Amino acid sequence: MYATYVIWAKHMHKFSRSTEEAIGLALQSVMWVVLFGVGMRGLVGDVGGNDYMSYMLPGIIALSALGGAVGGGLILLDERLRGITKEYLVAPIPRLSILLGNAASTATKALFQALLMLLVGLLMGARLAGNPAGWLAALVLVALFALGFSGLALAIAAQSRSIMGYHGMIFLFNLPILFASNALYPLDVLPTWMQVVVLFNPTTYLIDATRALAFGTPATLPLLLSAAVVLGLALGGVGLAYVSFQNSLQRTM
Repeated sequence: MYATYVIWAKHMHKFSRSTEEAIGLALQSVMWVVLFGVGMRGLVGDVGGNDYMSYMLPGIIALSALGGAVGGGLILLDERLRGITKEYLVAPIPRLSILLGNAASTATKALFQALLMLLVGLLMGARLAGNPAGWLAALVLVALFALGFSGLALAIAAQSRSIMGYHGMIFLFNLPILFASNALYPLDVLPTWMQVVVLFNPTTYLIDATRALAFGTPATLPLLLSAAVVLGLALGGVGLAYVSFQNSLQRTM
């Protein structure tokens, strides 16, 4: 476990010293919440009894967590292409520690980006429910969601042969995950075929649960089901990352 911590600390130290990356995360949060959220709030008004900013913010938080996961996968790919991963392999540490360190740092940065998005949203008028226990439960779900998509990003990074190839694969499920969900519009206003697509998207369950727990919007899906789906995503993402990482190591040997 110490090796996992060392790799996590290395990546977080690099992140803390990367001014460009920090500014990029901050600007992305401001642009989504300020430019899109404020504009749509003036057009839509209330949704489900809540101000549109409060309604939309959980979806943007999910998108920001996904963006942080994508960035973490890019770091693993960069280390693979530069031969740093091979240096890890000759060190007397478990190979699983390499993956866990990357997954932990990726999930941490994704969670940081999600919290930054929440802060910007609150400054722009979003209103949390008066339920601290719900805030904590929502934070746990966002962390599990970030871990799950971090695993998926790492699985793709472990198999990609170039940075451009990685970005191409990531693009296939980045924005579609946002728009094929209940992030920007209620589930009941969608046509039936799109509702079916949305219900196959784990992001839908995170967003619905976060709205109910942290923002007081009535849940449209059972909370236990949403929690189970997000937990399944976390376990499945990490498991897929492990299998993909093992396969990539076998090719390099």
